[in-house]
Amino acid sequence: MGHEDLPTLELAFPGPERDRGVAAILAGRKTALTGLLEIYEHAGEEVPAAGQRFSVLDSEGRPAVTIELVAVRVIPMKEIDDDFARAEGRGYSDVSVWRAAHEEFFRSDGVSEFLGHTPIVDASTLVVAQRFHVVGPDDLVDR
Repeated sequence: MGHEDLPTLELAFPGPERDRGVAAILAGRKTALTGLLEIYEHAGEEVPAAGQRFSVLDSEGRPAVTIELVAVRVIPMKEIDDDFARAEGRGYSDVSVWRAAHEEFFRSDGVSEFLGHTPIVDASTLVVAQRFHVVGPDDLVDR
C-alpha cells in the first residue's frame, strides 16, 4: 500500500501541540496515543484496529511519519496505567499527570466545538488507547 493510500492521522490541533507530538514520534519517545471514543462516534469513524497504518500529518497537513498500530483497546480512562501514560511521549511522569492533560484537552474549546457540547470526562469515560511503532518516513512520497 502506497503512502497516498493510507488514512491520515492528526494529533491534537495544528500548532505547537501537534508539532511536539510529531517530533516525539520521530524521536522515538511517543509510541502510544489516546483518543476520546465519543469523537470517533461523532465523526462516524470506526475505531482503528491493530495492523492498520496511518500517515501522521504535521501542522501544515504534510505527511511526517507513517505508523502502524500494534494494539488498540477501548477502555475507561481509569484503566490507563503509568506505562501507557509515559509511552505517550509527552513527558507525563505518571497517569495522574496524563489524566489531567487529557481531561483538559478533551474539554477544550476545539473538542467542544467539534462535538457541539463539552463532553463529560471522568474515570469511566471511554478512550481509544493505541500503541504503535514507526514504519517510515522512508516510505513517504514527496518527502
